[in-house]
Amino acid sequence: MSRPQKSYKNLEFLNSVSARPIRILCEYEEPRQRFYHQDVRDTIVIFGSARTLPGEVARERLAEAEAAVEAGEADASAVRQAQIKVRMSRYYDEARELSRRLTQWSMDRSQGRKYLICTGGGPGIMEAGNRGAADVEGGRSVGLGISLPFEEQNNRWVTPELSFEFHYFFTRKYWFMYLAKALVVFPGGFGTIDEMAELLTLRQTGKIRKVVPIVLYGTEYWDSIINLQAMVDWGTISQKDLDLFHRTDDVDDAFAYLTDALEHGDRTGFGVFPEVKRPG
Repeated sequence: MSRPQKSYKNLEFLNSVSARPIRILCEYEEPRQRFYHQDVRDTIVIFGSARTLPGEVARERLAEAEAAVEAGEADASAVRQAQIKVRMSRYYDEARELSRRLTQWSMDRSQGRKYLICTGGGPGIMEAGNRGAADVEGGRSVGLGISLPFEEQNNRWVTPELSFEFHYFFTRKYWFMYLAKALVVFPGGFGTIDEMAELLTLRQTGKIRKVVPIVLYGTEYWDSIINLQAMVDWGTISQKDLDLFHRTDDVDDAFAYLTDALEHGDRTGFGVFPEVKRPG
């Protein structure tokens, strides 16, 4: 007579509705243990569109679209879409450069905290962030992936030991915010706006007690889709809420702002990483 299956090995049960609290706990505890053993305590989070292409790739696709139109194989809309990709590609290149510079700065510090770039692990701006960190010899970065039907896996620039795949958006966002000591929000879609709104809400309400510098990168883009001043004018937010982030279009300015804020944070203290017990 064979032994009955242990509950924690019963995949049918673990994937059931009844086991949802267990799955949620796993997406809290397993990353916590891994971050502890990889000595990851402080991150700089980079948000942005998954659809943004590197400049070189975007320009190649524009040339291909123009050739296709000239050959009668496509209509003018293909060129217009490719031109939009070229316009947006500057943000990929600038996110990569900012990530590279922040990673090099962190690794060169003889004292103080070591900051790792953290992204959502996917393509576009997320890939640019991880790629910029990988451009530095020995540079590591975190990829907090999410299981989606149209994204297969984390980008290849994420450090393998720090590559995660979450099922629940809210546990993923918890780990975005919990270790973050600075955040950079590049142009993005619904997901980026969702993450930005939650971040600003946490800062506005004081749920995040630590001072976290936030860079809103891409003034023309953000001004064209979100009128934050109108929210002040209508009285739904305060004028001082606009001071929760630093607006810029320049890698040098973003780098200077973030490193100055983080150096100041090192001097004043950010709080401590909670004690994590080693697996028994």
